[in-house]
Amino acid sequence: MSRYWSQHVAGLTPYTPGEQPKIERLLKLNTNEHPYGPSPRALEAIRNGAGDELRLYPDNESTALRKAVAEYYGVAPEQVMPGNGSDEVLAHVFNALFRHGDRPLLMPDITYSFYKTYCKLFDIPAKLVPLADDFSICPDDYLNLSEQPAGIIFANPNAPTGMALELEQIERIARGNPDVAVVVDEAYVDFGAKTAISLIDRCPNIVVIHTFSKSRALAGMRVGYGVASREIVEGLLRVKDSFNSYPLDKLAIAAAVASMEDRDYFAAQTQKVVQAREYLSKELETIGFKVLPSKANFVFASHPGHDAAKLAAELRKQGVLVRHFQAPRIDQFLRITVGTREDCERLCNTLSEITQ
Repeated sequence: MSRYWSQHVAGLTPYTPGEQPKIERLLKLNTNEHPYGPSPRALEAIRNGAGDELRLYPDNESTALRKAVAEYYGVAPEQVMPGNGSDEVLAHVFNALFRHGDRPLLMPDITYSFYKTYCKLFDIPAKLVPLADDFSICPDDYLNLSEQPAGIIFANPNAPTGMALELEQIERIARGNPDVAVVVDEAYVDFGAKTAISLIDRCPNIVVIHTFSKSRALAGMRVGYGVASREIVEGLLRVKDSFNSYPLDKLAIAAAVASMEDRDYFAAQTQKVVQAREYLSKELETIGFKVLPSKANFVFASHPGHDAAKLAAELRKQGVLVRHFQAPRIDQFLRITVGTREDCERLCNTLSEITQ
């Protein structure tokens, strides 16, 4: 521990992102990036924005983006909170909504691991709620609690399982905990689940988090946002503006707005990923894998006859990169990003050879 560090730094366990390899010709199926690329209109907006105006600060309120999101989902711009990727939005959510002394934040035991990292960073007690044996989230586990939590957070579809709750299940959780924020992280919602934004009018404690990194193929631009009641967004903006008044640059805002407006391209490319996911799931089952029902742009699969860590290592030797988590309950699963149809065929052919 350095003598220059603040006291809490040594106790932090930073989030470990998926590998960004430097090896050429590696089939990268480990970080859930979109295989087809951003909207051409988004790329054109970036090119058009790369001019002399970059010497000026961007709009600190990201007004154009907030309006575009609001129009898309039928909410008010004042209900939209922009950020530098959904992870930054989540950080502000943790800071603004979950710091309630000793009250614990409830989350599934298997979910996006950044939640536990933020709990450490912001000194928020975490209480892990086990998923069911089939890896689903049980709404009843978040109802009739013996103590009021600091809040509730879960990903829907969940990560890394890919499984999703129905809207009525989310509403049950929110209505059963009306005095705390219920945060629904919808990074993968566009690949088959339904957004909880439609519930916010009835359940003003719901906060929905979205990213442009997955279904809109703009991971390199770092754009995310939250949608909530005006009351909640006001608090989030107070925290944001106490941390960084300019989280989004001009090019990121322009690309994100153009992506939101290009609805036909978005729908077509999302459907291609969904079709490839269904193909991949069936092919993996043919090889002998158990595949959880996914509503995301990845699948979570295990093979009863082969160790997952060894499979991941052997795939890497063959030029295919997938994600393996050395964590309780899921250490025999691989999380595999859905690529193009050709990517899926290459992966499955390689796995067939390995598992013979």
